[in-house]
Amino acid sequence: MFMPTATKLSLHTMLGNYPNTKPLKDGAIKSALVDFDFVEVKVANTLFKSVVRDARYDVAELAIATYLQAKSFNKPYVLIPAVIVSRGQHHTIAYNGERGPLAPSALNGKRVGVRAYTVTTGTWVRGILASDYGIDIDGIEWITFEDPHVAEYRDPAFIKRAPAGKDMVQMLLDGEIDAAIVGDKLPDPRLKRLIADHEAAAKRWAERHGGVPINHMVVVRESLSRSRPDVVRDVFRQLHESKRAAGLPDGGPLDPYRFGVEACRPILEIIIDFCHRQKLIDRRMAVDELFDDTTRALKIGA
Repeated sequence: MFMPTATKLSLHTMLGNYPNTKPLKDGAIKSALVDFDFVEVKVANTLFKSVVRDARYDVAELAIATYLQAKSFNKPYVLIPAVIVSRGQHHTIAYNGERGPLAPSALNGKRVGVRAYTVTTGTWVRGILASDYGIDIDGIEWITFEDPHVAEYRDPAFIKRAPAGKDMVQMLLDGEIDAAIVGDKLPDPRLKRLIADHEAAAKRWAERHGGVPINHMVVVRESLSRSRPDVVRDVFRQLHESKRAAGLPDGGPLDPYRFGVEACRPILEIIIDFCHRQKLIDRRMAVDELFDDTTRALKIGA
Protein backbone atom coordinates (compact mmCIF):
# COMPACT_ATOMS: atom_id res chain seq x y z
CA MET A 1 0.00 0.00 0.00
CA PHE A 2 1.29 3.47 -0.83
CA MET A 3 2.76 5.22 2.22
CA PRO A 4 3.34 8.97 2.68
CA THR A 5 6.78 10.15 3.74
CA ALA A 6 7.56 13.59 5.15
CA THR A 7 7.45 15.24 1.74
CA LYS A 8 6.79 12.54 -0.87
CA LEU A 9 4.58 9.55 -1.50
CA SER A 10 6.42 6.21 -1.57
CA LEU A 11 4.93 3.93 -4.22
CA HIS A 12 5.56 0.19 -4.15
CA THR A 13 6.31 -0.37 -7.83
CA MET A 14 6.99 -3.25 -10.20
CA LEU A 15 8.67 -2.41 -13.51
CA GLY A 16 10.93 -4.60 -15.61
CA ASN A 17 14.43 -3.66 -16.66
CA TYR A 18 14.39 -2.13 -20.16
CA PRO A 19 16.19 0.75 -21.85
CA ASN A 20 13.06 2.90 -21.49
CA THR A 21 12.73 2.22 -17.73
CA LYS A 22 16.42 2.28 -16.78
CA PRO A 23 16.74 6.07 -16.24
CA LEU A 24 13.70 6.00 -13.95
CA LYS A 25 14.87 2.97 -11.99
CA ASP A 26 18.41 4.35 -11.72
CA GLY A 27 17.11 7.57 -10.17
CA ALA A 28 18.05 9.84 -13.08
CA ILE A 29 14.46 11.12 -13.31
CA LYS A 30 13.57 13.38 -10.37
CA SER A 31 10.27 14.13 -8.69
CA ALA A 32 9.11 16.39 -5.86
CA LEU A 33 6.05 14.20 -5.29
CA VAL A 34 7.06 10.56 -5.62
CA ASP A 35 9.62 8.09 -4.38
CA PHE A 36 9.50 4.67 -6.05
CA ASP A 37 10.00 1.57 -3.94
CA PHE A 38 10.97 -0.81 -6.74
CA VAL A 39 10.61 -4.55 -6.26
CA GLU A 40 13.48 -6.57 -7.69
CA VAL A 41 12.40 -8.51 -10.77
CA LYS A 42 14.34 -10.10 -13.62
CA VAL A 43 11.35 -10.98 -15.82
CA ALA A 44 8.28 -8.87 -15.15
CA ASN A 45 5.73 -11.48 -16.22
CA THR A 46 6.75 -13.69 -13.28
CA LEU A 47 5.06 -11.12 -11.02
CA PHE A 48 1.89 -10.48 -13.03
CA LYS A 49 -0.06 -12.92 -10.85
CA SER A 50 0.89 -10.91 -7.77
CA VAL A 51 -0.55 -7.81 -9.45
CA VAL A 52 -3.95 -9.22 -10.41
CA ARG A 53 -4.39 -11.78 -7.61
CA ASP A 54 -2.89 -9.96 -4.62
CA ALA A 55 -2.99 -6.26 -5.68
CA ARG A 56 0.51 -6.05 -4.27
CA TYR A 57 1.76 -2.88 -5.98
CA ASP A 58 0.71 0.75 -6.24
CA VAL A 59 2.16 1.03 -9.77
CA ALA A 60 2.98 -1.94 -11.98
CA GLU A 61 3.80 -3.11 -15.45
CA LEU A 62 1.14 -5.49 -16.76
CA ALA A 63 0.47 -7.37 -20.00
CA ILE A 64 -2.45 -5.80 -21.83
CA ALA A 65 -4.46 -9.01 -22.25
CA THR A 66 -4.02 -9.69 -18.53
CA TYR A 67 -5.22 -6.18 -17.76
CA LEU A 68 -8.32 -6.62 -19.91
CA GLN A 69 -9.14 -9.79 -18.02
CA ALA A 70 -8.41 -8.10 -14.69
CA LYS A 71 -10.73 -5.27 -15.67
CA SER A 72 -13.50 -7.73 -16.51
CA PHE A 73 -13.20 -9.15 -12.97
CA ASN A 74 -13.13 -5.71 -11.30
CA LYS A 75 -9.56 -5.81 -10.07
CA PRO A 76 -8.55 -2.56 -8.29
CA TYR A 77 -6.32 -1.09 -11.02
CA VAL A 78 -6.74 1.46 -13.76
CA LEU A 79 -4.67 1.72 -16.92
CA ILE A 80 -2.11 4.48 -17.47
CA PRO A 81 -1.65 5.22 -21.20
CA ALA A 82 2.06 4.43 -21.19
CA VAL A 83 3.46 1.53 -23.23
CA ILE A 84 6.44 -0.24 -21.67
CA VAL A 85 6.88 -3.25 -23.99
CA SER A 86 5.72 -3.33 -27.61
CA ARG A 87 6.90 -5.35 -30.60
CA GLY A 88 5.98 -7.10 -33.79
CA GLN A 89 4.59 -10.58 -33.10
CA HIS A 90 5.15 -12.46 -36.35
CA HIS A 91 8.51 -13.88 -35.24
CA THR A 92 7.27 -15.49 -32.02
CA ILE A 93 5.77 -18.72 -33.41
CA ALA A 94 8.11 -21.53 -34.52
CA TYR A 95 8.20 -25.14 -35.71
CA ASN A 96 10.79 -27.94 -35.81
CA GLY A 97 12.58 -27.62 -39.15
CA GLU A 98 13.94 -31.16 -38.89
CA ARG A 99 10.42 -32.52 -39.31
CA GLY A 100 9.94 -30.80 -42.66
CA PRO A 101 8.65 -27.39 -43.76
CA LEU A 102 5.52 -25.88 -42.26
CA ALA A 103 3.68 -22.79 -43.46
CA PRO A 104 0.99 -20.79 -41.63
CA SER A 105 -1.61 -22.05 -44.12
CA ALA A 106 -0.93 -25.62 -42.93
CA LEU A 107 -1.76 -24.93 -39.27
CA ASN A 108 -5.44 -25.80 -39.50
CA GLY A 109 -6.07 -28.93 -37.44
CA LYS A 110 -2.53 -28.95 -35.98
CA ARG A 111 -1.42 -28.96 -32.34
CA VAL A 112 0.18 -25.69 -31.21
CA GLY A 113 1.79 -25.01 -27.85
CA VAL A 114 1.57 -21.75 -25.91
CA ARG A 115 2.71 -21.06 -22.36
CA ALA A 116 -0.84 -20.13 -21.32
CA TYR A 117 -3.90 -19.49 -23.46
CA THR A 118 -4.25 -16.01 -21.96
CA VAL A 119 -0.75 -14.64 -22.56
CA THR A 120 -0.68 -11.46 -24.62
CA THR A 121 1.80 -12.74 -27.20
CA GLY A 122 -0.40 -15.76 -27.86
CA THR A 123 -3.45 -13.54 -28.20
CA TRP A 124 -1.71 -11.37 -30.78
CA VAL A 125 -0.38 -14.35 -32.74
CA ARG A 126 -3.76 -16.08 -32.87
CA GLY A 127 -5.46 -12.87 -33.99
CA ILE A 128 -2.88 -12.22 -36.70
CA LEU A 129 -3.07 -15.81 -37.95
CA ALA A 130 -6.86 -15.55 -38.20
CA SER A 131 -7.09 -12.09 -39.75
CA ASP A 132 -4.05 -12.09 -42.06
CA TYR A 133 -3.46 -15.76 -42.89
CA GLY A 134 -6.99 -17.16 -42.96
CA ILE A 135 -6.35 -19.68 -40.20
CA ASP A 136 -9.29 -21.14 -38.31
CA ILE A 137 -7.78 -20.72 -34.86
CA ASP A 138 -10.72 -22.57 -33.30
CA GLY A 139 -9.72 -25.58 -35.39
CA ILE A 140 -6.24 -25.67 -33.88
CA GLU A 141 -5.62 -27.82 -30.81
CA TRP A 142 -4.02 -25.37 -28.36
CA ILE A 143 -1.79 -27.01 -25.75
CA THR A 144 -1.01 -24.97 -22.62
CA PHE A 145 1.42 -25.36 -19.75
CA GLU A 146 0.46 -22.72 -17.16
CA ASP A 147 -2.61 -21.27 -15.46
CA PRO A 148 -3.99 -17.84 -16.38
CA HIS A 149 -2.70 -14.86 -14.39
CA VAL A 150 -6.24 -13.91 -13.34
CA ALA A 151 -7.42 -16.64 -10.97
CA GLU A 152 -11.13 -16.23 -11.74
CA TYR A 153 -10.71 -16.86 -15.47
CA ARG A 154 -11.30 -20.35 -16.81
CA ASP A 155 -9.84 -21.48 -20.13
CA PRO A 156 -12.43 -22.40 -22.76
CA ALA A 157 -13.29 -26.10 -22.89
CA PHE A 158 -11.44 -26.58 -26.18
CA ILE A 159 -8.07 -25.68 -24.59
CA LYS A 160 -6.00 -28.67 -23.53
CA ARG A 161 -3.34 -28.80 -20.83
CA ALA A 162 -0.09 -30.63 -21.52
CA PRO A 163 0.62 -33.59 -19.21
CA ALA A 164 2.30 -32.57 -15.96
CA GLY A 165 6.05 -32.22 -16.28
CA LYS A 166 6.04 -31.76 -20.05
CA ASP A 167 8.24 -29.05 -21.57
CA MET A 168 6.85 -27.11 -24.53
CA VAL A 169 10.09 -26.91 -26.52
CA GLN A 170 10.87 -30.58 -25.97
CA MET A 171 7.36 -31.51 -27.11
CA LEU A 172 7.98 -29.49 -30.25
CA LEU A 173 11.31 -31.21 -30.88
CA ASP A 174 9.76 -34.63 -30.24
CA GLY A 175 6.88 -34.01 -32.64
CA GLU A 176 4.19 -34.09 -29.95
CA ILE A 177 3.10 -30.62 -31.06
CA ASP A 178 3.48 -29.11 -34.53
CA ALA A 179 4.32 -25.49 -33.64
CA ALA A 180 4.68 -23.33 -30.55
CA ILE A 181 4.59 -19.69 -29.56
CA VAL A 182 8.08 -19.47 -28.09
CA GLY A 183 8.63 -15.71 -27.83
CA ASP A 184 11.42 -13.43 -28.98
CA LYS A 185 14.26 -15.92 -29.27
CA LEU A 186 14.34 -19.41 -30.75
CA PRO A 187 15.33 -21.66 -27.83
CA ASP A 188 16.85 -24.40 -30.04
CA PRO A 189 18.78 -24.19 -33.33
CA ARG A 190 16.52 -26.82 -34.90
CA LEU A 191 13.55 -24.48 -34.70
CA LYS A 192 12.48 -22.18 -37.55
CA ARG A 193 10.14 -19.21 -37.70
CA LEU A 194 6.72 -20.22 -38.99
CA ILE A 195 6.36 -16.88 -40.81
CA ALA A 196 9.46 -16.74 -42.97
CA ASP A 197 9.26 -13.02 -43.81
CA HIS A 198 8.40 -12.10 -40.23
CA GLU A 199 10.25 -8.77 -40.10
CA ALA A 200 8.68 -7.43 -43.28
CA ALA A 201 5.30 -8.85 -42.29
CA ALA A 202 5.46 -7.16 -38.89
CA LYS A 203 6.36 -3.83 -40.46
CA ARG A 204 3.49 -4.09 -42.94
CA TRP A 205 1.10 -4.94 -40.13
CA ALA A 206 2.16 -1.93 -38.06
CA GLU A 207 1.86 0.42 -41.04
CA ARG A 208 -1.55 -0.93 -41.95
CA HIS A 209 -2.98 -0.81 -38.43
CA GLY A 210 -1.44 2.40 -37.17
CA GLY A 211 1.00 1.05 -34.63
CA VAL A 212 3.09 -1.76 -33.19
CA PRO A 213 1.28 -4.45 -31.16
CA ILE A 214 1.26 -3.54 -27.46
CA ASN A 215 2.52 -6.10 -24.97
CA HIS A 216 2.83 -4.33 -21.60
CA MET A 217 1.46 -1.06 -20.23
CA VAL A 218 1.38 0.50 -16.76
CA VAL A 219 -1.41 0.24 -14.20
CA VAL A 220 -2.00 2.22 -11.03
CA ARG A 221 -4.09 1.44 -7.98
CA GLU A 222 -7.60 2.89 -8.43
CA SER A 223 -7.69 4.39 -4.96
CA LEU A 224 -4.45 6.25 -5.61
CA SER A 225 -5.73 7.61 -8.90
CA ARG A 226 -8.88 8.90 -7.16
CA SER A 227 -7.14 10.39 -4.15
CA ARG A 228 -3.93 11.73 -5.71
CA PRO A 229 -4.37 12.60 -9.40
CA ASP A 230 -1.34 14.89 -9.07
CA VAL A 231 0.80 11.87 -8.20
CA VAL A 232 -0.55 9.86 -11.14
CA ARG A 233 0.20 12.73 -13.51
CA ASP A 234 3.74 12.87 -12.12
CA VAL A 235 4.22 9.10 -12.57
CA PHE A 236 3.14 9.49 -16.21
CA ARG A 237 5.57 12.38 -16.68
CA GLN A 238 8.44 10.40 -15.21
CA LEU A 239 7.73 7.37 -17.37
CA HIS A 240 7.83 9.56 -20.47
CA GLU A 241 10.97 11.38 -19.37
CA SER A 242 12.64 8.03 -18.74
CA LYS A 243 11.88 6.96 -22.29
CA ARG A 244 13.30 10.21 -23.66
CA ALA A 245 16.37 10.00 -21.43
CA ALA A 246 17.05 6.57 -22.93
CA GLY A 247 17.40 8.25 -26.33
CA LEU A 248 14.49 6.40 -27.88
CA PRO A 249 12.48 7.95 -30.73
CA ASP A 250 9.50 9.80 -29.34
CA GLY A 251 6.36 9.97 -31.44
CA GLY A 252 5.54 8.97 -34.99
CA PRO A 253 3.30 6.28 -36.43
CA LEU A 254 5.58 3.35 -35.57
CA ASP A 255 6.79 4.51 -32.15
CA PRO A 256 6.60 1.30 -30.09
CA TYR A 257 6.46 3.17 -26.74
CA ARG A 258 3.31 5.25 -27.06
CA PHE A 259 2.00 7.70 -24.50
CA GLY A 260 -1.53 9.05 -24.29
CA VAL A 261 -4.91 7.47 -24.91
CA GLU A 262 -5.26 8.62 -28.51
CA ALA A 263 -1.80 7.36 -29.45
CA CYS A 264 -2.66 3.94 -28.00
CA ARG A 265 -6.29 3.78 -29.15
CA PRO A 266 -5.90 2.03 -32.55
CA ILE A 267 -3.90 -0.85 -31.11
CA LEU A 268 -6.01 -1.12 -27.95
CA GLU A 269 -9.12 -1.46 -30.13
CA ILE A 270 -7.52 -4.39 -31.96
CA ILE A 271 -6.35 -6.25 -28.86
CA ILE A 272 -9.78 -5.78 -27.24
CA ASP A 273 -11.37 -7.30 -30.34
CA PHE A 274 -8.88 -10.18 -30.39
CA CYS A 275 -9.48 -10.90 -26.69
CA HIS A 276 -13.24 -10.92 -27.16
CA ARG A 277 -13.12 -13.12 -30.25
CA GLN A 278 -10.83 -15.57 -28.44
CA LYS A 279 -13.11 -15.72 -25.37
CA LEU A 280 -10.60 -14.09 -23.03
CA ILE A 281 -13.16 -11.44 -22.08
CA ASP A 282 -16.93 -11.80 -22.19
CA ARG A 283 -17.71 -8.47 -23.88
CA ARG A 284 -15.99 -6.05 -26.22
CA MET A 285 -14.95 -3.14 -24.00
CA ALA A 286 -14.56 0.44 -25.20
CA VAL A 287 -11.04 1.85 -25.00
CA ASP A 288 -12.19 4.70 -22.76
CA GLU A 289 -13.44 2.18 -20.16
CA LEU A 290 -9.88 1.09 -19.47
CA PHE A 291 -9.05 4.49 -17.96
CA ASP A 292 -10.56 6.72 -15.30
CA ASP A 293 -11.00 10.49 -15.44
CA THR A 294 -7.43 11.05 -14.28
CA THR A 295 -5.59 8.63 -16.55
CA ARG A 296 -7.81 9.30 -19.58
CA ALA A 297 -6.70 12.93 -19.51
CA LEU A 298 -2.97 12.18 -19.39
CA LYS A 299 -1.11 13.73 -22.30
CA ILE A 300 2.49 14.54 -23.11
CA GLY A 301 3.27 18.11 -22.08
CA ALA A 302 -0.05 18.59 -20.26
